[in-house]
Amino acid sequence: MDSFNLNAMSTFEAVARLGGVSRAAEELGVSPSAVSQQLRLLEEQFGVLLFRREKRRLSLTDDGERLYQTTSQALRMIRDVRSAIVRKREGRRFVMRVSPSFGVRWLGPRLKRFLDTNSGWDLRIDATPDFSRFETEITDIDLRYGPGAWSGLHSEAVLNDLVLPMCSPAYRDELTRISEDPRQQLASARLIDSVKALYRWDFWLTEQGIDTIPSVFPIQLDRSSMAIQLAVDDGGVVLESSTLAIRELVNGDLVPLSPSLPVIEFPAYWIVCPARHRNRRIVANFSNWIREEATEHDRLARNLLTRLGCTFSPPAGMDIA
Repeated sequence: MDSFNLNAMSTFEAVARLGGVSRAAEELGVSPSAVSQQLRLLEEQFGVLLFRREKRRLSLTDDGERLYQTTSQALRMIRDVRSAIVRKREGRRFVMRVSPSFGVRWLGPRLKRFLDTNSGWDLRIDATPDFSRFETEITDIDLRYGPGAWSGLHSEAVLNDLVLPMCSPAYRDELTRISEDPRQQLASARLIDSVKALYRWDFWLTEQGIDTIPSVFPIQLDRSSMAIQLAVDDGGVVLESSTLAIRELVNGDLVPLSPSLPVIEFPAYWIVCPARHRNRRIVANFSNWIREEATEHDRLARNLLTRLGCTFSPPAGMDIA
């Protein structure tokens, strides 16, 4: 006999261990007839009877008992090795949750640099606005967008939002023909509202003392990526983060509506996890890496906005950490 039918051996072991074809079929998720067929194939392969069939009962023959002892031990060893391999593989897995726009526009273009220095890890990223439930989900960290201070969890601010009104150069020129005053421009502009942003038009307008614009905006989008793209396409003025729109600002596809309107600055992106997760080496590596990336991004964004004549201000009208 040159080879073994492993499927038939596994079926045989289940029948012998459970004492019947029906129980084995239920455990294996197959039909009883499929189990019986595998037993016949195995007996034909060995050339001996492995079971005595007495009415509706099966009992092992001497040859069947010898094969069962060896088979059960071998399958147990295979399962143990498989479990060890899976545990080792899972120990090299890094699972992260991140808000969709931030994941696509900021984190995604930088990931290769992280992977180049952390090879050998299985990386999974869930891009969703829903926060992880760490007690019931297998997640190492959240890279959260929000106000901070989540109860019972370690949270560390890693990147500030720098929020300002932006539009395409062509749309700005169109508004400039209406008035040189940016407040008058806004009264005539199509305002693009990012509805899931922490800092939105209604807060910003109130803080700037502008009350001539209705509080309900005709263009409301629940993804910053869509809002930024609409502004690039001459669709209006968007109040958005330079963190997400840095590429468009660098390329000149978006410009500040006016340098006289301040850039609102506040912590917005956080590493969040149970305190015990910080002991994992990959979590520490990622935390150190993203701090460095965030520092470099912040330097670039500030230098760019400063060159464009912008000034920076904290949000006076919101309770943001």
